[in-house]
Amino acid sequence: MNFEYVIGVDVGTGSVRAGVFDLEGSMVGHAVREIRIWRPHEDFVEQSSADIWARTGEVVREAVARAGIHPSTVAGLSFDATCSLVALDASLAPITVSPTGKAEQNVIVWMDHRAIDQARRINATRHPMLKYVGGVISPEMEPPKLLWLKENMQPTWKKSAKFLDLADFLVFQATGQDVRSLCTTVCKWAYDGKNGRWDPTFYRTLGMEDLITKNKIGDRILPMGSLAGDLTTTAASHLGLTTATKVAVGIIDAHAGGIGVMGMGFTSTPKPAALERVLALIGGTSSCHMAVSRSPHFIKGIWGPYKSAMIPGLWLTEGGQSATGALLDFIIHATGRSEIISAEARGQGVTVYEYLNSVVSDTKQRDLEGPAIVKDLHVLPYFLGNRSPHADPTARGIISGLTLDDSINAVARLYYATIQAIAYGTRHIIEEMNSNGYAIKRIHACGGGTRNPLWLQEHADITGCEIILPREPDAVLLGTAILAAVGAGKFPSIMDASIRMSSAGQRFQPRKKHARFHMAKYRVFRKMYDHLRSYQEIMERF
Repeated sequence: MNFEYVIGVDVGTGSVRAGVFDLEGSMVGHAVREIRIWRPHEDFVEQSSADIWARTGEVVREAVARAGIHPSTVAGLSFDATCSLVALDASLAPITVSPTGKAEQNVIVWMDHRAIDQARRINATRHPMLKYVGGVISPEMEPPKLLWLKENMQPTWKKSAKFLDLADFLVFQATGQDVRSLCTTVCKWAYDGKNGRWDPTFYRTLGMEDLITKNKIGDRILPMGSLAGDLTTTAASHLGLTTATKVAVGIIDAHAGGIGVMGMGFTSTPKPAALERVLALIGGTSSCHMAVSRSPHFIKGIWGPYKSAMIPGLWLTEGGQSATGALLDFIIHATGRSEIISAEARGQGVTVYEYLNSVVSDTKQRDLEGPAIVKDLHVLPYFLGNRSPHADPTARGIISGLTLDDSINAVARLYYATIQAIAYGTRHIIEEMNSNGYAIKRIHACGGGTRNPLWLQEHADITGCEIILPREPDAVLLGTAILAAVGAGKFPSIMDASIRMSSAGQRFQPRKKHARFHMAKYRVFRKMYDHLRSYQEIMERF
């Protein structure tokens, strides 16, 4: 049989998507379904693994149908997903993680911040493993969430048999093999990737040693793209594929995007020194900033270094912003003008972002000020805390310069100032990386944010880096398809597959004429966090 295609499945915050790719990296079929989400309390965000698996079956079947290929030609399949926590009982059925007590709500979503206090107490232990997460563990990682469950939901804790990262759950569903990804475990579970083992003292310190002794978090950890197994008969039927399809060990969604863009512009396997000049920026609901290096770089407030967590053999450093695309959506809706803006966009046959971009452009031309149309409007974008480089989940957003003007033009200015704020956050992360061993000069970008040219040009201007987009716009799905191709034995390594299947597309060059303006506004951006901390200190006794 001639196997010519691979499938990547991406589970994001709001949807499941599947893409069928040929071995040149061209997507020939695609499908998407929304997934359910619950918010039972403030800072609580939950999903259902059963719902996600059901939608996965639907999108894979539809993508294959749209590709017009026979299921027997699919050589490999792999999964990426948000770093969300899945809980199963001894019968492998969903077990509740929700204050509602509903079993179907068995996934704590990555952005859930219920475990801020647990994260604080874990950080207070100063355990040596914390040095691999920038010195500060985040409530978005799994140990704080697990500790919250133990302390607040004892029935769930006692009945639990398996806790899995969402990507690993999907591989388990597909193969019946409890294989954990080196990416998920190293980045989100405090697995010791350097020595290839769980450090029992870490979970013992937290009073959760039974996670290891009872094998609730896995004892078979393999690199991404490794062969996890073949599709089971049940899974093959569910997905509309055959049991001959190979399933590769999966990866976190942002890291899939890193794999999808890291090989762009290289004609042969690059030397590690060349990769150290590249930042993979994955912009979506949140943003992630991936860089790899030959030796570990320990950077305060930035996750990692993680050994072999994205590119085997290289150390991964991961910066991030907890709310980027989600923040832009919030800003637009919070103004109270979203319905009018949506109606105007529909009338012009464009997206909301395209419409607001046109308003910003018209304002710049009318006022002849360029980016200075928002010189007195400043945003601190930490509405969901700061992931990097402050590693401060208690940080909050600030908007300075508001007036009583609630016109569409005023909304567009605030939207524009928010885009700039997000880009200043990226600049801050790059500066910290470059001060600690990196030499980043180029950004390989993908994700939802990269479909917005204003977002891209502001990031280029503000960071001073050239931004390169992939030819295949859905680089997250492509990165997962690359893993599928490696797992199916079509390429010897992830980098070989990345070079073959990914290629460069549009480029954005930084405009030096705006450098002085952005330097000044960046100074304001940095001061705003200092002001926020001083406000919190004044009020902390109340």
